[in-house]
Amino acid sequence: MTPEAWLLLAAGVLLVLLAWAGWTLTRLRRLAARVDRAWATLDAQLQRRAGLAEELARSYPAALGPELAARLAADAAEARTPRSDGDRELAENALGHDLHELPADLPGVPAALRADLAGTQTRVALARRFYNDAVRDTRELRGHRFPRWVGLHRSHRLPRYFDIDDRLGAVIRDADPAGRRSG
Repeated sequence: MTPEAWLLLAAGVLLVLLAWAGWTLTRLRRLAARVDRAWATLDAQLQRRAGLAEELARSYPAALGPELAARLAADAAEARTPRSDGDRELAENALGHDLHELPADLPGVPAALRADLAGTQTRVALARRFYNDAVRDTRELRGHRFPRWVGLHRSHRLPRYFDIDDRLGAVIRDADPAGRRSG
């Protein structure tokens, strides 16, 4: 092969690598945006759940009992303003545990509030799954050899999974979205 052919071959390989790097960088940017959108949705649902739990504890302490109402109010307040990222998961788990302890029948609590809380619990579970899926996809792509070697997105923090126990509790299991008891 002539030197010009080697030069053309090297230029072609470099062009392919640059195109691949550009394509991978675009994917990483889109995944970062997806993680941000999924986090915003998850955060909104977690804030809504904490707000509903706080309203339930504040407005209907007799239906919950004084101990559960006080614990629910405290855990909802902690979930709304956690001290750090790691504390957020602990606070959300504590609030979720309190919500799972709610009796199936809450006398005096409007069916609309129970249904809203049940719907929010479901939306939290879905939002967490969407967020964790976006995090998984981002971590997987950033874990490939080429992006690591080239240092694509090195300046961006690697997103963390958000792991909470979001199983559906007794209130959700026993009430449909319209607030009627299931049989």
